[in-house]
Amino acid sequence: MTQETITGRQEERRVHLRFVPARAGIGSERASLLQSSLHRSTTVTSSPEGHKPKLLDQVRAAIRTRHYSYRTEKAYVGWIKRFIFFHNKRHPLEMGEAEVGQFLSNLATEAHVSASTQNQALNALLFLYRAVLEKPLGYLNGVVRAKRPSRLPVVLTRQEVRALVDGLAGPEWLMAMLLYGAGLRLMECLRLRVKDIDFASNQIVVRAGKGDKDRVTLLPAAVQEPLRRHLEEVKTQYRRDLENGQGGASLPNALEKKYPNAAKEWGWQFVFPAAKLSTDPRSGMIRRHHLHETVLQKAVKEACRKAGLTKHAGCHTFRHSFATHLLEDGYDIRTVQELLGHQDVSTTMLYTHVLNRGGRGVFSPADRL
Repeated sequence: MTQETITGRQEERRVHLRFVPARAGIGSERASLLQSSLHRSTTVTSSPEGHKPKLLDQVRAAIRTRHYSYRTEKAYVGWIKRFIFFHNKRHPLEMGEAEVGQFLSNLATEAHVSASTQNQALNALLFLYRAVLEKPLGYLNGVVRAKRPSRLPVVLTRQEVRALVDGLAGPEWLMAMLLYGAGLRLMECLRLRVKDIDFASNQIVVRAGKGDKDRVTLLPAAVQEPLRRHLEEVKTQYRRDLENGQGGASLPNALEKKYPNAAKEWGWQFVFPAAKLSTDPRSGMIRRHHLHETVLQKAVKEACRKAGLTKHAGCHTFRHSFATHLLEDGYDIRTVQELLGHQDVSTTMLYTHVLNRGGRGVFSPADRL
């Protein structure tokens, strides 16, 4: 096969040379070109005129255009890499429904991933073909789907919650109390900003929660004074950063361009900032980000061990316990649904199955012998 033939096919398919995968007889040079296209870069930059950007840079640009989260970006890029390497570095344009089906089936049969993990991989590949390659996939025939199990949430009793939070201290105690007292998800708690805490109205505004939706939930009275003291300590650190010409929080989407000074305003700072400054993976600027989620996850795991809990409890268990205990106290399920931010009340009704009433509130006949 001549170089002219290869070039002609590339022009017909409108694919840059770096996207041509290695095949028998062509050599390793094109494999190295594809390998370079899989190399992860932290920022998406414009390419010189006449040159298409690398494949994964196109993926990142499409994700950021749609304002998807950075965690979604990392997950999608990771799955696309795995898909390409699974098929020996073939370019996705050369593959289609059959190759996607083989990859997804392998995840279920060989890797034994959960249904949600397989669905995430599917969504990443659908996004790649629809939004980046503009080659939407058709029906995926013969895909082995991971079975989605029906599970009940782990719920702690009030005594277990007390024993668990007693094993925490400092910011970790505050975060755990907000997870349980306000029904927050872990990342919703970590992403709280100072302006989202309303002490006067005893409420917390959750911004861009799951599904990019805002909601209002309660601010527990038990944490208000400790939270005020914590914010004073955070403000001292914030002023020190400003004096050193550093700090500032990252802003969502294009707010930094609309409000150039907002990143260093007190109201936009994170309630639970990290101990060290870090580089923003998208803008490349040095910021003080919020705490990493593993900080609280490790603290809760250690507190469970010290409390001697046998239940498999984690950070999200506080949210399950919040909903269940509100229903036990007689609050309307619609109210609980709004506090949790559930779109469908059927999701909230799951907690009616784990109320502290034994087997669906039924007394065992053995107790009447």
